[in-house]
Amino acid sequence: DIGIALDGDADCVVIVDENGAIVDGDQIMALIAESWHQSGRLAGGGIVSTVMSNLGLERFLGDMNLQLHRTKVGDRYVVEHMRAHGLNVGGEQSGHIVLSDFSTTGDGLVSALQVLACIKRQNRPVSELSKKFAPVPQLLKNVHIAGGKPLEEALVKAAIEDGRHRLGKAGRLVIRPSGTEPLIRVMAEGDDQQLVEAVVNDIVEVISETRSAA
Repeated sequence: DIGIALDGDADCVVIVDENGAIVDGDQIMALIAESWHQSGRLAGGGIVSTVMSNLGLERFLGDMNLQLHRTKVGDRYVVEHMRAHGLNVGGEQSGHIVLSDFSTTGDGLVSALQVLACIKRQNRPVSELSKKFAPVPQLLKNVHIAGGKPLEEALVKAAIEDGRHRLGKAGRLVIRPSGTEPLIRVMAEGDDQQLVEAVVNDIVEVISETRSAA
């Protein structure tokens, strides 16, 4: 059994396995990348995703000597990078998958068909095929801002640098303004979930205090 859902313009896909668990875009890309790599179809020695994709995906690809190219958030940046570097698989954690052998933009139906093809070839349950890697603990929090440039404040810069130092090479920290809302998005990931939560909460607190003092 499998559940397949598309968004309004059908450029994003969400897969649900036979147990009702949601399969996100990172796992879908991992499944397709592995299948295409094994068949010799994967171009460019890697795939493209954004800074928000899980570190577990990067490690999974690395184990196959494949590279995860990261771009800014947005499918346009993913597609631009694919074209520039000759890659044919890209996408976002949200389920916006671009398979340039078939289309130059995201197509949820094409992505779903590729997942179904993998299921048919391997004759295994979706729950097994879709868990290609164990996601690294990841936390995203949003801070509402009324104006100003809090990311340019010295205290905020210091908190971000401290967070990066605490996470070290075993984690990642992504701080970015939303492109559509008055928000600062704070995302961290790493092997230590408590550390990830502490880093995000500390940075959110400093940004909030800076916002209040403005």
